[in-house]
Amino acid sequence: MAEQPGVIQALIAACRPRQWTKNLLVYASALFSFQLNPQIWWASTEALAAFCLVSSAVYLLNDVIDREADRAHPSKCRRPIASGALPVPIALAAAALITGFSLLIAAAVAPSLAGVIAGYAVIQIAYCLGLKRQPLLDLFCIASGFLLRALAGLVATGLGSSPWFLLTIGLLALFLAVEKRKAELRISIDRGVVTRQVLLRYSLPLLQRLESLVASSAFMAYALWSAGPTLRGASTSWMLLTVPFVIAGIFRYQLLSDPEETERRCARYPDRNCEKPEEILLGDRGIQLTLLGWLATAIVVGMGHRLGWLA
Repeated sequence: MAEQPGVIQALIAACRPRQWTKNLLVYASALFSFQLNPQIWWASTEALAAFCLVSSAVYLLNDVIDREADRAHPSKCRRPIASGALPVPIALAAAALITGFSLLIAAAVAPSLAGVIAGYAVIQIAYCLGLKRQPLLDLFCIASGFLLRALAGLVATGLGSSPWFLLTIGLLALFLAVEKRKAELRISIDRGVVTRQVLLRYSLPLLQRLESLVASSAFMAYALWSAGPTLRGASTSWMLLTVPFVIAGIFRYQLLSDPEETERRCARYPDRNCEKPEEILLGDRGIQLTLLGWLATAIVVGMGHRLGWLA
């Protein structure tokens, strides 16, 4: 019994609550539609809870499968399952239980939301079991998680969406996936330890070309969405005012992923690298200010449009 609190604490840590920030994407449809209806925001919150649960279940399963490889990683070796703080049977039982809770919450909101949650779980389980070792497919699996989060917000609220909106989310997700693999590959090269088999199929020049293509495409998709209803985008073309924040955010993230910048910041911020996008989001002041500027501008434009001040 004396070990029970330690196991519970390890279980909570293994669920990676810091990564729940990714699930805030479920609010994107309500935010971009400039909705004030409390029921819409409550439905989005229920979708958020369902995604927090199912994503934690996936993290548990992934860490069980990867526990041997994680023990060879300089930082992942401290994860609860890899370190032995969380026994494998408890992790698997918890994953099954919280997946069930997630599906129950989603089904209570909308059957289609349960379908999105189930689809996310299937893709991520396939990723954990083998797709993460397949080059390029692993990137699409990572990106699909972000896209399905945005889609969950849409089906939970019943709101419509511009195709440019979903394309922007998908391309930005691909950008983050490429940056993640690039950071992992650089760490593997520096330390002489291959922490993922798929890294053997990648090279830094290849990932840099993919990064350039996806970043440019994501920015263009967002610009087309923000151009307004003429292009089946945002409800007002005044959203173009948010474009500078998007390009600034992309530039900032690429700066942080640059090898020389990473070396300069490594001693001061050892855990902040593009291998962990959530740490960049939670810890980098430049990214935070860019996001706050984008959010404030989007809210002002949205409210101005609803009140009739902006066309």
